[in-house]
This record gives sequence, structure tokens and C-alpha cells, in this order.
Amino acid sequence: MPRKTDARARAIATAQRLFRIQGYTATGLTQIIAESGAPKGSFYFHFPRGKAQLAEEAIDHYVAARIAVLRSISANTAGDALNFVQEIFRAFAAEMVASDFQYGCLMQNLANELPALDAELTKRVARGFVDSTEIVAEHFRGCGFTPARASSTAAALVAALEGARTIARLERTPAIFEALAEVSVPRLCEPVSFPDAQLRI
Repeated sequence: MPRKTDARARAIATAQRLFRIQGYTATGLTQIIAESGAPKGSFYFHFPRGKAQLAEEAIDHYVAARIAVLRSISANTAGDALNFVQEIFRAFAAEMVASDFQYGCLMQNLANELPALDAELTKRVARGFVDSTEIVAEHFRGCGFTPARASSTAAALVAALEGARTIARLERTPAIFEALAEVSVPRLCEPVSFPDAQLRI
């Protein structure tokens, strides 16, 4: 049995794992309580609003961890857009392999279900995407991208990553991440130049 002091953390970690594997609707409180090992009374002491409150905590922890990973990669590839993107693809692929291709993106899973269920949780997920995508845009700005290009490139990269994770789960291989790195990364990060316009008569 878990200690009382870690019952809350265990419940959040268990909910996050189950939401990533099977989604929000398919994950019941009974399963979360059973797999976390937390007593039912302890659970409602920590989460008096039940599943919705637990989901809020799971989203916040997931986003914080995602941002921490992105910041770490950014710090290790400062000023290098190409290597930054390649390292992100490697990190996502490695996590998929480590989870035996079970883990989806918690935010993506919830985004597919929540709009019809809970408007406040939907807003929290949307904010999580915005906040984590901004870390990517910030790195690109540090590489000399214009603000507009940094934002659009970051949005495109995040969209590619989320789609790649879905395909990797279905095919049970990280090959899609390798394909994206090979095909899209050089084009994604190549400098944009505009030749001087010359008026010819």
C-alpha cells in the first residue's frame, strides 16, 4: 500500500498513464483508485471534485513535463534549429519505444474527447498546447527566425509530432519519426531568402 503522503501523486501519475493509453472516457475512477493503490477515502480527500479535478492535475503535470523536456533539448541545441528538431523527433520516438507504443499524447487524447464533455478541461488542454508550442517557437526565434516564421514553424512541427505519434502507435514502429526527420526537417529549417527585386524594362 502506498504511504498517505504519496497517495495524491500516485493517483495523478496513474490517471496520466491511463489517459495516455486508453483515453478519458474509458478510464474510470474505480480503475484509477485500484491501480494507484490509494484508499477511496484518501482519493476524495485529495480530489473532492472527483475525476475532473484529477484530470486537471494530470494535464498540468503532463504539460509541465513536456515543457521541461523541450526546454532541455533547446538548451542543448542553442542556436541550432536543425539539431533541435532532430532531437525532438528522437525524444518522441524513444518514448514511444519505451512505452511499447502504448502511450499517446495525453493532450491529444483528451482533445479528441473533451469538447463534448467538459469545456473547462478543453480550455486547459488547449492552453497546454499553446504553452508547450511557445517553447519551440522561442527556440526558433533564438535561431534567427522572424517571430511569424518561428510561430508557424513551431505549429507545423507540433502537428507533425502529434500525427507521427498516432501512426507509430498503430504501426508499432518509430519509422514515421525517422521519415519525418529525413523528409521534413531540412525543409523546415532551411533559411528563407528573398532575392533583391530588380526592375527590368
